[in-house]
Amino acid sequence: MTEEIIIAGFGGQGVLSMGKILAYSGIMQGQEVAWMPSYGPEMRGGTANVTVILSDSRISSPVIQEFDTVIVLNQQSLDKFESRVKPGGTLIFDPNGISNPPKRKDIAIYSVKATDEATAMNNSKTFNMIVLGAFLKVKPIVDMDNVVKGLQKSLPARHHNLIPMNEQAIRRGMEILEKLS
Repeated sequence: MTEEIIIAGFGGQGVLSMGKILAYSGIMQGQEVAWMPSYGPEMRGGTANVTVILSDSRISSPVIQEFDTVIVLNQQSLDKFESRVKPGGTLIFDPNGISNPPKRKDIAIYSVKATDEATAMNNSKTFNMIVLGAFLKVKPIVDMDNVVKGLQKSLPARHHNLIPMNEQAIRRGMEILEKLS
């Protein structure tokens, strides 16, 4: 099993953190992992993306042009990466701020209203974990126990009290995912 993923959005949306937690989760599960972040000099407000590859065998290169799964959190990222989903692959997006929804017919398309749900949970910082939960519902490539271990590894010890809230957000993302095509 090899899953090639790109997560893209604005800086400050937790894109890189989501990729890092997913990568640590794969490591905790004994998988081979590649994590390659990319962001502009603007950081917050600029665009950011991260490539994560999880595999049961060695990864030859983290540089790839097409992905099994594309997760996009803004219109610019959708415009840039929709065409880079492999035929038969998966696209997950938050419809907040999307004016031109995905149009491809040869991929599975899912919507997760993470912005709305994070607002309902009274914590905008859960946004990326809601999206991660949606992804894990579609592609359960790491166990929840390993995701919690990934959270423990990636969050500073002073923030470990937030792990239950993040786990709740992941589970909520699994519940609110909507398949569009």
